[in-house]
Amino acid sequence: MKILFTGGAGFIGSNVVDALIGIGHEIVVVDNLSSGFRGNLNPNAKFYHLSICDKELSTIFERERPEVVHHHAAQIDVRKSADDPIADAEDNILGSLNLLTSCVRFGVKRVIYASTGGAIYGDVQYPPADENHPVNPISQYGISKHTVEHYLYLYSALYGLDYVVLRYANVYGPRQNPSGEAGVVAIFATQMLTGQQPTIFGPGDKTRDYVHVADVTEANILALERGTNTILNIGTGVETSDQEIFDTLAEVLGYQGPPVYAPLRKGEVYRISLGCDKAREELGWSPKLSLKEGIARTAEYYRALAQRSPAK
Repeated sequence: MKILFTGGAGFIGSNVVDALIGIGHEIVVVDNLSSGFRGNLNPNAKFYHLSICDKELSTIFERERPEVVHHHAAQIDVRKSADDPIADAEDNILGSLNLLTSCVRFGVKRVIYASTGGAIYGDVQYPPADENHPVNPISQYGISKHTVEHYLYLYSALYGLDYVVLRYANVYGPRQNPSGEAGVVAIFATQMLTGQQPTIFGPGDKTRDYVHVADVTEANILALERGTNTILNIGTGVETSDQEIFDTLAEVLGYQGPPVYAPLRKGEVYRISLGCDKAREELGWSPKLSLKEGIARTAEYYRALAQRSPAK
């Protein structure tokens, strides 16, 4: 089928695009390259360098007539959302509304929306948090991502637009930007490989649910044909501390130094893991890669990347 994929030059998006093309789908990527990279683009995808906020988006829909939309384009930086919540809302809410308007107008059958499980629930009352857990985000980013879920429900009720929301845990793996605010595995790995000292915010006991991008990719593929007007957590159900991530990477990469410990940052959830029974029931999905295996694969990617980079 023909799929329009927003954010297809980004970390998660490009991995999913590669897999979709690999199984025979025709992909049209829309990305403004604000956080994605041209080097991530699959050469067999048709590419439009455009923001989802741009009015010209409707022209692309009219020309391409996609059957399905994968919506991954977003402002994803929690710190930026706090510093400029208006810009965050413009990208994540108004941009998504611009996209959904074209979906309805040009007969898109299904939208698969990349939401956040890590930021949407806030500080969890019970781990792992399932989809029935209260939604109380403590960042502007979490609020903006959640708002679009409501619009998807509305557009399904009003216009019959089918959707699947995938609430991602902390995704890691190849192509994650080590210079970004998020992505502690990529950041720590790159710092260790370049002789820098990684920084842990807090005493090291803050936890996240880490899921490899290969498992996230599989969930996206399954969501093409499974799940109807549903919200699904995509994670592992396991809490992993910052210190555990540091120690595992240090062991894999042979890093000998200690981390730097810094004060906690405002707006960050202290502990989180996601219950994913619903994704297992509705998609037939469950994570396959253990954290140790996933980090080993990821570390080798960044090791190869460091070896290709010119010495400073």
